[in-house]
Amino acid sequence: MSEFEEYLTGKKIDSDLFKKSEPDRWEEFNTLFFQVSPKSFTMQKLFLINQIRRKYLLEPKEETAPKSVKKKFKPVIRKKE
Repeated sequence: MSEFEEYLTGKKIDSDLFKKSEPDRWEEFNTLFFQVSPKSFTMQKLFLINQIRRKYLLEPKEETAPKSVKKKFKPVIRKKE
């Protein structure tokens, strides 16, 4: 997975679906991403990134088993009588 694809995943965008649906735009964004820093890319394309996220929202992966929750117990302090 390339840095650009990881970036899209971080932005909750399905990179594969985006690439298949709009290959020219995906390639344009990929090229620009490697010419500037990720922060600069985000600043330049923020409005478009939000539109793309709405079109190609990455479906969250379901966890196979729920995480166990450990409870922290506070020690009981008893007053002397």
